[in-house]
Amino acid sequence: MTVEAQKTLNRTTMMGMVVGSMVGAGIFSLPATFGNATGPFGALIAWSIAGTGMLMLAFVFQFLAVRKPDLDAGIFTYAKEGFGDYLGFIAAFGFWAGSCLGNTTYFILIKSTLGAAIPAFGEGNTVPAVAVSSVILWSIHFMILRGVKQAAGINKLVTVAKIVPILIFIIIVAFAFKKDLFADNFWGGADYSFTDVMAQVRRTMLVTVFVFIGVEGASVFSRYAKNRADVGWATVMGFLGVLCLMILVTLLPYGVMLRSEIADLRQPSMAGVLQHVVGTWGAVFVSAGLIVSVLGAYLAWTLLCAEALFTASKYDLVPKVFGRENQNGVPHIALWLTNGLVQLFLIMTIFAQYAFDLTLELTSAMTLIPYLLVAAFGLKLALTNETYEKDPRRLRNRELLFALIATVYAIFMIIAGGLGHVLLACILFAPGTLLFIFARRELKLSTFNKVELILFCAILLGAIIGIYSLATGAITL
Repeated sequence: MTVEAQKTLNRTTMMGMVVGSMVGAGIFSLPATFGNATGPFGALIAWSIAGTGMLMLAFVFQFLAVRKPDLDAGIFTYAKEGFGDYLGFIAAFGFWAGSCLGNTTYFILIKSTLGAAIPAFGEGNTVPAVAVSSVILWSIHFMILRGVKQAAGINKLVTVAKIVPILIFIIIVAFAFKKDLFADNFWGGADYSFTDVMAQVRRTMLVTVFVFIGVEGASVFSRYAKNRADVGWATVMGFLGVLCLMILVTLLPYGVMLRSEIADLRQPSMAGVLQHVVGTWGAVFVSAGLIVSVLGAYLAWTLLCAEALFTASKYDLVPKVFGRENQNGVPHIALWLTNGLVQLFLIMTIFAQYAFDLTLELTSAMTLIPYLLVAAFGLKLALTNETYEKDPRRLRNRELLFALIATVYAIFMIIAGGLGHVLLACILFAPGTLLFIFARRELKLSTFNKVELILFCAILLGAIIGIYSLATGAITL
């Protein structure tokens, strides 16, 4: 089947892919995650920073979709075009491995939710929890093998189904909202000096990245779009809608419970908030919504992972074997490796003390790297005036500002995440580079240029330091 024949996705379907990719495990964990870190004031600052930074990134995806319509898989093709093959690979691998970690997070949260009724599942990382997660993992795997279009259609229905419980949660908690209680929680129960507030905000930074991962959903599937301009529209509108949901889910609980009570809630904490307001049925209702939401998000992210690895092979960044498709047009080799890595991560969570937090934060750290490269490519285009020859100067300046803010934001978030997450990311990037090396050998090309070799050596050194830090306990899982 030709690419032209596959161009069937309209703007509504692509916006559903963006919303479906972004609304998953993260939104259900927001109340306790923020309650443990800060009050409404700090939360507002955190969402202002994250919302602005990620909106600028969404704008970058929007204008790059128009300016570089020949780059069909956005998240890494932009990096390759702008900065060379190895950084293109780094973007592709970072997105893919980070997404596999994100899928692991979904399974942990599902089993943690069921753990409230089934003690054997604990916090989602016990042996029985991993066993059941594995069954679900491979069941969905074989469903997707039946066809990408079929899975995308299911995702559209699931996206609608999972938004409804979130909206009902927002409405119920809004009616129970008490202004006096919200005011008591406002400053987070601490001195509200600039230093204290920013320390609180820093603790939420990687969480805000995690819940926004998926903003590139329409861009990754742009080769299936009926109209290329719809990619940008779907990205921005999907982002703005999800941002509103995230802010409301974070702030409204401060009006029905004390911050200390919110912080002590079991994940998914949204269930605990609704239970506090309406009783046990509230927790059951949200938990059911979470399972639907997370399974839907997992489906969307599995598609995104396989598509990214498939397209990376077409750009000669990974071995060509990952570009093979089965009779249903599904990149089955890429799908097998994707779910194989998720299975490995699931097994590793058994040995992690705080599996949910670890996978959430490491997912964010891995994904920030390709986001940074995309933003930097947009900045490069604007600075060099490439593709702007016939455009008004004010348009170039506006898009330059978008890309500059997005680039600074991504750098800030990587720094805020801490050195430990960077070292853990290096542990994944170092062996992952073997895929790039094999791809270059297939083409009988030199592996690295001088700059790329220096970068690889830095990653290898980071991996060695990371492994040593894990062995000595300087970094704990």
